[in-house]
Amino acid sequence: MPAWAENLRHLTVTLFLGFSLAGSAGAQTSDLVSNNALRVCADPANYPMSAKDETGFENKLAELVGAKLELPVQYTWYPMATGFIRNTLRAKQCDVVMGYAQGHELVLNTNHYFTSVYTLIVPKDSDLAAVQSLADPALKGQRIGIIAGTPPAAHLARNGLIGKSKGYNLVVDRRHESPAVDMLDDLGSGEIDAAVLWGPLGGPLVKTDYADFKVIPLIKEELPPRLFYRITMGVRIGEKVWQRKLNSLIRRNQDEINALLVEAGVPLVTDLGTEVMEISN
Repeated sequence: MPAWAENLRHLTVTLFLGFSLAGSAGAQTSDLVSNNALRVCADPANYPMSAKDETGFENKLAELVGAKLELPVQYTWYPMATGFIRNTLRAKQCDVVMGYAQGHELVLNTNHYFTSVYTLIVPKDSDLAAVQSLADPALKGQRIGIIAGTPPAAHLARNGLIGKSKGYNLVVDRRHESPAVDMLDDLGSGEIDAAVLWGPLGGPLVKTDYADFKVIPLIKEELPPRLFYRITMGVRIGEKVWQRKLNSLIRRNQDEINALLVEAGVPLVTDLGTEVMEISN
């Protein structure tokens, strides 16, 4: 599960139930959605996904959606951690989260607009450049960077790779700490031999700042937990009219969305996470 989605699981059941009851009473259709702007809930320091200077690929997706709806984009900024949905979407400060893992109960998910996967990142000239799976014997004894508590950690443990791995914090304020960047910097300095990162984080960072690295989508893992996830837009629970409007927009503009993601460096895989999608940009 991606770090930004994993963080949201720490909200209490009581909080969720309270919001569910409030949502069913107060958000009957799309009445709460602004007709004057595309109001986006976003983390101001979650580059390469979202950033306050609007350079993230989710920012660019928001611009695309706003253009299709003929609406200007307005942001409500809040760190993507515990309280994010409560203080943004649920507080009616904004109307859509541009990237949200499918199946999470805090929001009403649109249809997914891409599927991605965790990746192994190594130097292009490394002996590990041919590795395709975390079960590959070539990884034995290697120092591997991993975000603590993320699904690939279970695969590292199963394959006896945890002992020499280096953990990076999962729950951080990205305004002050960037575990993904720290991990890739450590890979560049030789402190670690390989890095395991969620594709939409690692892929764009490598494309823009680490040209000597290779990004390997981990689509060969056969045992749980799964390493691929479908990403949707999130709207307030009960707002089915708004959800359907976005679903229609996604369906009609999927090719443009794919091109935007590929240009950003996001590794795209098929819905079942078994093959990398080959999309030219």
